[in-house]
Amino acid sequence: MLKELSSVKSFGGFQKRFQHYSDVLSCSMHFSIYIPSTSGIEKMPAIYWLSGLTCTDENFVTKAGAQKYAEENKIILICPDTSPRGDSIPDDDKAAYDFGLGAGFYLNATESPWSENYRMYDYIVFELPAVIESLCPVDPSRVSISGHSMGGHGALTIGLRNPSNYCSISAFSPICAPSSCPWGRKALSGYLGGDYESNKSSWANYDAVELIKDIDSCVPILIDQGSDDEFLEEQLNTDLFIQSISNKNLPINVRYQEGYDHSYFFISSFIDQHIKFHSEFLS
Repeated sequence: MLKELSSVKSFGGFQKRFQHYSDVLSCSMHFSIYIPSTSGIEKMPAIYWLSGLTCTDENFVTKAGAQKYAEENKIILICPDTSPRGDSIPDDDKAAYDFGLGAGFYLNATESPWSENYRMYDYIVFELPAVIESLCPVDPSRVSISGHSMGGHGALTIGLRNPSNYCSISAFSPICAPSSCPWGRKALSGYLGGDYESNKSSWANYDAVELIKDIDSCVPILIDQGSDDEFLEEQLNTDLFIQSISNKNLPINVRYQEGYDHSYFFISSFIDQHIKFHSEFLS
Protein backbone atom coordinates (compact mmCIF):
# COMPACT_ATOMS: atom_id res chain seq x y z
CA MET A 1 0.00 0.00 0.00
CA LEU A 2 1.27 3.45 -0.98
CA LYS A 3 1.08 6.11 1.75
CA GLU A 4 1.73 9.81 1.13
CA LEU A 5 3.78 11.26 3.99
CA SER A 6 4.20 14.86 2.85
CA SER A 7 3.45 17.24 0.00
CA VAL A 8 4.92 20.73 -0.42
CA LYS A 9 4.40 23.10 -3.34
CA SER A 10 7.63 24.16 -5.04
CA PHE A 11 8.05 26.21 -8.24
CA GLY A 12 4.48 25.37 -9.26
CA GLY A 13 4.81 21.62 -8.81
CA PHE A 14 4.82 19.46 -5.70
CA GLN A 15 7.61 17.83 -3.75
CA LYS A 16 6.15 14.68 -2.22
CA ARG A 17 7.33 11.82 -0.03
CA PHE A 18 5.83 8.33 0.06
CA GLN A 19 6.11 5.09 1.99
CA HIS A 20 5.38 1.65 0.57
CA TYR A 21 6.15 -1.98 1.26
CA SER A 22 8.77 -3.46 -1.06
CA ASP A 23 8.36 -7.14 -1.91
CA VAL A 24 11.84 -7.10 -3.44
CA LEU A 25 13.53 -5.74 -0.32
CA SER A 26 11.13 -7.32 2.20
CA CYS A 27 10.71 -4.10 4.15
CA SER A 28 8.98 -0.75 4.17
CA MET A 29 10.67 1.85 1.93
CA HIS A 30 10.50 5.61 1.42
CA PHE A 31 10.98 7.59 -1.76
CA SER A 32 10.72 11.28 -2.61
CA ILE A 33 9.35 12.58 -5.90
CA TYR A 34 9.01 16.00 -7.50
CA ILE A 35 6.02 16.23 -9.83
CA PRO A 36 5.94 19.41 -11.98
CA SER A 37 2.71 21.24 -12.66
CA THR A 38 0.80 19.10 -15.12
CA SER A 39 -1.76 21.42 -16.70
CA GLY A 40 -2.40 20.22 -20.25
CA ILE A 41 0.36 17.57 -20.09
CA GLU A 42 -0.65 13.93 -20.36
CA LYS A 43 2.71 12.25 -19.76
CA MET A 44 6.06 13.58 -18.56
CA PRO A 45 9.62 12.24 -18.69
CA ALA A 46 11.45 11.29 -15.50
CA ILE A 47 14.92 11.17 -14.01
CA TYR A 48 15.83 8.68 -11.30
CA TRP A 49 18.35 10.15 -8.85
CA LEU A 50 20.49 7.72 -6.83
CA SER A 51 22.17 9.19 -3.75
CA GLY A 52 25.46 8.29 -2.10
CA LEU A 53 26.74 6.71 1.09
CA THR A 54 24.89 7.66 4.31
CA CYS A 55 22.14 9.44 2.35
CA THR A 56 18.39 8.82 2.33
CA ASP A 57 15.76 9.79 -0.23
CA GLU A 58 15.69 13.32 1.21
CA ASN A 59 19.28 14.59 0.80
CA PHE A 60 19.00 15.46 -2.88
CA VAL A 61 15.54 16.92 -2.39
CA THR A 62 16.67 19.40 0.27
CA LYS A 63 20.20 20.25 -0.91
CA ALA A 64 20.49 20.12 -4.71
CA GLY A 65 18.03 22.85 -5.69
CA ALA A 66 16.79 20.76 -8.61
CA GLN A 67 13.06 21.46 -8.40
CA LYS A 68 13.25 24.75 -10.30
CA TYR A 69 14.91 23.10 -13.30
CA ALA A 70 12.63 20.07 -13.18
CA GLU A 71 9.63 22.40 -13.32
CA GLU A 72 11.09 24.42 -16.19
CA ASN A 73 11.73 21.26 -18.21
CA LYS A 74 8.60 19.39 -17.02
CA ILE A 75 10.62 16.43 -15.75
CA ILE A 76 9.60 14.23 -12.81
CA LEU A 77 12.43 13.65 -10.30
CA ILE A 78 12.37 10.31 -8.46
CA CYS A 79 14.65 9.88 -5.43
CA PRO A 80 14.69 6.42 -3.81
CA ASP A 81 16.44 5.56 -0.56
CA THR A 82 19.98 4.14 -0.71
CA SER A 83 19.31 0.83 1.05
CA PRO A 84 16.62 -1.22 2.76
CA ARG A 85 15.68 0.07 6.21
CA GLY A 86 14.19 -1.22 9.45
CA ASP A 87 15.00 -2.93 12.73
CA SER A 88 15.02 -6.35 11.05
CA ILE A 89 17.46 -5.31 8.29
CA PRO A 90 21.06 -6.48 8.85
CA ASP A 91 23.71 -3.79 9.25
CA ASP A 92 27.48 -3.64 9.47
CA ASP A 93 28.69 -5.17 12.76
CA LYS A 94 30.42 -1.90 13.65
CA ALA A 95 27.71 0.33 12.15
CA ALA A 96 30.23 1.60 9.59
CA TYR A 97 28.97 4.22 7.16
CA ASP A 98 30.23 2.40 4.04
CA PHE A 99 28.42 -0.92 4.40
CA GLY A 100 24.92 -2.02 5.39
CA LEU A 101 22.25 0.57 6.15
CA GLY A 102 22.64 3.59 3.90
CA ALA A 103 25.13 1.74 1.70
CA GLY A 104 23.20 -0.64 -0.54
CA PHE A 105 25.48 -0.03 -3.56
CA TYR A 106 22.57 -0.61 -5.97
CA LEU A 107 23.32 -4.30 -6.41
CA ASN A 108 21.63 -7.64 -5.71
CA ALA A 109 23.44 -9.27 -2.79
CA THR A 110 24.06 -13.00 -2.99
CA GLU A 111 25.72 -13.57 0.39
CA SER A 112 23.89 -14.27 3.65
CA PRO A 113 22.49 -12.42 5.54
CA TRP A 114 22.41 -9.61 2.96
CA SER A 115 20.74 -11.49 0.11
CA GLU A 116 17.25 -11.41 1.65
CA ASN A 117 16.98 -7.62 1.72
CA TYR A 118 19.85 -5.98 -0.15
CA ARG A 119 18.46 -6.18 -3.68
CA MET A 120 18.58 -2.51 -4.64
CA TYR A 121 19.33 -3.28 -8.30
CA ASP A 122 16.01 -5.08 -8.77
CA TYR A 123 14.22 -2.45 -6.70
CA ILE A 124 15.47 0.42 -8.89
CA VAL A 125 15.18 -1.34 -12.25
CA PHE A 126 11.90 -3.21 -11.80
CA GLU A 127 9.83 -2.65 -8.67
CA LEU A 128 10.00 1.11 -8.08
CA PRO A 129 9.20 2.06 -11.72
CA ALA A 130 5.97 0.07 -11.50
CA VAL A 131 5.05 1.93 -8.31
CA ILE A 132 5.82 5.30 -9.90
CA GLU A 133 3.79 4.57 -13.03
CA SER A 134 0.75 3.86 -10.85
CA LEU A 135 1.26 7.14 -8.98
CA CYS A 136 1.87 9.91 -11.49
CA PRO A 137 1.83 10.69 -15.23
CA VAL A 138 5.30 9.41 -16.13
CA ASP A 139 6.12 8.33 -19.67
CA PRO A 140 8.04 5.03 -19.24
CA SER A 141 9.63 5.44 -22.67
CA ARG A 142 11.30 8.71 -21.58
CA VAL A 143 13.34 7.94 -18.48
CA SER A 144 16.95 8.81 -17.56
CA ILE A 145 19.12 8.04 -14.55
CA SER A 146 21.62 10.06 -12.53
CA GLY A 147 23.38 9.96 -9.17
CA HIS A 148 26.23 10.99 -6.89
CA SER A 149 29.21 8.99 -5.56
CA MET A 150 27.82 5.53 -4.70
CA GLY A 151 24.72 6.67 -6.54
CA GLY A 152 26.82 7.72 -9.52
CA HIS A 153 28.19 4.17 -9.54
CA GLY A 154 24.59 2.94 -9.45
CA ALA A 155 23.50 5.21 -12.28
CA LEU A 156 26.39 4.14 -14.49
CA THR A 157 26.11 0.39 -13.88
CA ILE A 158 22.32 0.26 -14.03
CA GLY A 159 22.23 2.50 -17.11
CA LEU A 160 24.96 0.60 -18.94
CA ARG A 161 23.31 -2.75 -18.20
CA ASN A 162 19.83 -1.59 -19.23
CA PRO A 163 20.30 0.69 -22.26
CA SER A 164 16.72 0.18 -23.46
CA ASN A 165 15.36 1.49 -20.13
CA TYR A 166 17.11 4.87 -20.11
CA CYS A 167 17.55 7.70 -22.61
CA SER A 168 20.67 9.13 -20.95
CA ILE A 169 22.91 8.75 -17.89
CA SER A 170 24.73 11.29 -15.76
CA ALA A 171 26.79 11.21 -12.58
CA PHE A 172 28.53 13.45 -10.09
CA SER A 173 31.73 12.08 -8.55
CA PRO A 174 30.89 8.44 -9.28
CA ILE A 175 32.71 5.46 -7.81
CA CYS A 176 33.87 4.38 -11.26
CA ALA A 177 35.75 1.19 -10.39
CA PRO A 178 34.44 -0.39 -7.17
CA SER A 179 36.62 -3.46 -7.74
CA SER A 180 39.68 -1.22 -7.34
CA CYS A 181 38.88 0.96 -4.32
CA PRO A 182 38.39 0.41 -0.56
CA TRP A 183 34.70 1.37 -0.52
CA GLY A 184 33.93 -0.92 -3.42
CA ARG A 185 36.03 -3.89 -2.36
CA LYS A 186 34.40 -3.87 1.07
CA ALA A 187 30.90 -3.69 -0.40
CA LEU A 188 31.37 -6.20 -3.22
CA SER A 189 33.16 -8.76 -1.04
CA GLY A 190 30.50 -8.46 1.65
CA TYR A 191 27.44 -8.51 -0.60
CA LEU A 192 28.72 -10.79 -3.39
CA GLY A 193 31.49 -12.81 -1.72
CA GLY A 194 35.12 -13.46 -2.60
CA ASP A 195 37.34 -10.93 -4.34
CA TYR A 196 37.60 -9.73 -7.93
CA GLU A 197 39.80 -12.60 -9.10
CA SER A 198 37.69 -15.33 -7.49
CA ASN A 199 34.27 -13.83 -8.32
CA LYS A 200 34.97 -11.76 -11.42
CA SER A 201 31.69 -12.48 -13.21
CA SER A 202 29.63 -11.10 -10.31
CA TRP A 203 31.87 -8.16 -9.40
CA ALA A 204 32.18 -6.98 -13.00
CA ASN A 205 28.40 -6.58 -13.26
CA TYR A 206 28.62 -3.73 -10.74
CA ASP A 207 31.78 -2.01 -11.96
CA ALA A 208 31.45 0.68 -14.65
CA VAL A 209 35.06 0.37 -15.78
CA GLU A 210 34.64 -3.38 -16.29
CA LEU A 211 31.25 -3.01 -18.00
CA ILE A 212 32.44 -0.37 -20.46
CA LYS A 213 35.24 -2.65 -21.69
CA ASP A 214 32.70 -4.86 -23.47
CA ILE A 215 30.44 -2.10 -24.75
CA ASP A 216 30.59 -0.68 -28.28
CA SER A 217 27.57 1.60 -27.96
CA CYS A 218 25.67 3.32 -25.17
CA VAL A 219 23.23 6.11 -24.48
CA PRO A 220 24.72 9.59 -23.93
CA ILE A 221 26.59 9.94 -20.63
CA LEU A 222 27.72 13.06 -18.74
CA ILE A 223 30.08 12.81 -15.76
CA ASP A 224 31.19 15.75 -13.61
CA GLN A 225 34.09 15.31 -11.17
CA GLY A 226 35.47 17.97 -8.86
CA SER A 227 39.25 18.40 -9.04
CA ASP A 228 39.45 19.04 -5.26
CA ASP A 229 37.33 16.03 -4.30
CA GLU A 230 38.87 14.51 -1.17
CA PHE A 231 37.91 11.00 -2.35
CA LEU A 232 39.12 11.34 -5.94
CA GLU A 233 42.41 9.46 -5.82
CA GLU A 234 41.62 6.67 -3.36
CA GLN A 235 37.96 5.91 -4.02
CA LEU A 236 36.59 7.29 -7.30
CA ASN A 237 39.13 6.32 -9.99
CA THR A 238 37.81 8.72 -12.62
CA ASP A 239 40.99 8.38 -14.66
CA LEU A 240 40.49 4.60 -14.91
CA PHE A 241 37.11 5.25 -16.48
CA ILE A 242 38.59 7.78 -18.89
CA GLN A 243 41.28 5.26 -19.87
CA SER A 244 38.65 2.57 -20.44
CA ILE A 245 36.84 4.70 -23.03
CA SER A 246 39.91 6.30 -24.66
CA ASN A 247 39.86 4.02 -27.71
CA LYS A 248 36.08 3.90 -28.04
CA ASN A 249 33.86 6.24 -30.00
CA LEU A 250 31.17 6.58 -27.35
CA PRO A 251 28.90 9.56 -26.51
CA ILE A 252 30.52 10.08 -23.10
CA ASN A 253 31.66 13.43 -21.73
CA VAL A 254 33.77 13.41 -18.55
CA ARG A 255 34.41 16.89 -17.17
CA TYR A 256 36.79 17.84 -14.38
CA GLN A 257 35.41 20.90 -12.60
CA GLU A 258 38.25 22.97 -11.13
CA GLY A 259 38.20 23.53 -7.38
CA TYR A 260 35.00 21.62 -6.54
CA ASP A 261 34.79 18.97 -3.83
CA HIS A 262 32.51 15.97 -3.15
CA SER A 263 29.66 17.86 -1.48
CA TYR A 264 26.20 19.01 -2.45
CA PHE A 265 27.68 22.47 -3.03
CA PHE A 266 29.24 20.85 -6.11
CA ILE A 267 26.01 19.14 -7.15
CA SER A 268 23.91 22.28 -6.74
CA SER A 269 26.40 24.22 -8.90
CA PHE A 270 25.86 21.98 -11.93
CA ILE A 271 22.49 20.25 -11.46
CA ASP A 272 20.87 22.67 -13.91
CA GLN A 273 23.30 21.53 -16.60
CA HIS A 274 22.60 17.87 -15.87
CA ILE A 275 18.84 18.33 -16.09
CA LYS A 276 19.28 20.28 -19.33
CA PHE A 277 21.52 17.48 -20.64
CA HIS A 278 18.86 14.87 -19.89
CA SER A 279 16.06 17.03 -21.30
CA GLU A 280 17.71 16.92 -24.72
CA PHE A 281 17.29 13.15 -24.85
CA LEU A 282 13.95 12.97 -23.04
CA SER A 283 12.12 15.26 -25.45
